[in-house]
Amino acid sequence: MSATTTHRTAIETIDPATGKTIAEYDKHGRDEIDAALARAVTAFRAWRTTPFAERSARLEAASAELRRRKHELAALATREMGKTIVEAEAEVEKCAIGCDYYAAHGPAHLADTPAPSSASESYVAFRPLGVLLAIMPWNFPYWQVFRAAAPALMAGNTVVLKHAANVTGTALEIERIFTAAGFPAGAFQTLVVSGKNMEAIVADPRIAAVTLTGSEGAGSAVAATAGKFLKKTVLELGGSDAYIVLADADVEAAAAMAVKARFQNNGQSCIAAKRFIVESGVYDAFLAAFVKHTEKLRQGDPSDRETTLGPVARDDLRDALDDQVARTLAAGGTLATGGARLERDGYFYAPTIVGDVLPGMAMFDEETFGPAAAVTRARDEDHAIELANDSPYGLGGNLWTRDVARGKAIAARLESGAVFVNGMTASDPRLPFGGVKRSGYGRELSAFGIHEFVNVQTVWVGPSTDAAGSTPAE
Repeated sequence: MSATTTHRTAIETIDPATGKTIAEYDKHGRDEIDAALARAVTAFRAWRTTPFAERSARLEAASAELRRRKHELAALATREMGKTIVEAEAEVEKCAIGCDYYAAHGPAHLADTPAPSSASESYVAFRPLGVLLAIMPWNFPYWQVFRAAAPALMAGNTVVLKHAANVTGTALEIERIFTAAGFPAGAFQTLVVSGKNMEAIVADPRIAAVTLTGSEGAGSAVAATAGKFLKKTVLELGGSDAYIVLADADVEAAAAMAVKARFQNNGQSCIAAKRFIVESGVYDAFLAAFVKHTEKLRQGDPSDRETTLGPVARDDLRDALDDQVARTLAAGGTLATGGARLERDGYFYAPTIVGDVLPGMAMFDEETFGPAAAVTRARDEDHAIELANDSPYGLGGNLWTRDVARGKAIAARLESGAVFVNGMTASDPRLPFGGVKRSGYGRELSAFGIHEFVNVQTVWVGPSTDAAGSTPAE
């Protein structure tokens, strides 16, 4: 990239609970971006040879820093994107747990693995790739970053972050956390830039690979640029997760969990349950219980610890959700509860449930990002599976049945990156996370996640001591 300076403009962050401006941040100019990438490369050259024990120690320090500052970090996320303070604190704690996981298990995930062959010795080694560009969304502003950065740093890579504009304050605090934890200068940096800068940054030869969590459009654009330059990518995109309730399910338990599965994080989660597919025999009972539990939600100021549902993060997102609900109702859906903006400051939308939703309706076909749920009637088990798979997305899914063996058999037929039987879809550092179809590709978390951004290198030492074991050249 050229080192010339461009005109600086500001990014404004807005409190979605009030609609008022919180802060303004100057964008980085091209010279500052160049300098950041140069620091990342320099840091990588030293960090890649840093012993595992030291990398683990830095992650443990990051975990401690997250816990030490948990309340102030959570308050910032609540102000910037509107999640409830209780959920924000839980998110910061989850980041600490993720750092702890890779500090403890990263060395084993990255250890040389013997691979006997025709050689006198052969093994597989996991070498870092270089500078990882992380392009992240606003809905889990800490966790989305840490679940990518912790394994990448443990593997010996360095990271530059391009975060969503509305959580710029959070993005800068994340850099400060890694700095306070003792990571070398340049190992983790936040770029305050617009989306229009990303094509040039992805193409920059100093970027080795890209991970993105975000919209399908953003993922497609980044993948196209990265593909042009033959760079590895991992994409975690949208989701329209099915929540199947079979006739033999514990309907009350399924309905109670459905509220958390749909309305957690103000309904703004890629893996939130969005399409509730219920067998006819229990449809009415489930819908009634779902409405009952939903109407117990306390919506209001997200900084109040008694609040269980806050605002939508941006006004345009509330407009889009309201439009999806209206189009679904116009097409024949039945409003069970909610369905309107709240007449108050901020970007609030009432928790909404629409029944009698069918394929072809907006809330079935499109991803809904906010506090609105679509409930669909299924004739039987096979029809429920057909409806669940009738989506361009395949991120997560939920299935409720008292017969666990049946649940496991159905899981094998569902087109999604995860299936949670009698529970709610959630990410866990111990389990791989990612989707299929238009929900993206690649995996984060667990050993699978840390291996996404490494060179899986075969090391062969010969000649073989066993002539019979020789292998012809390719």
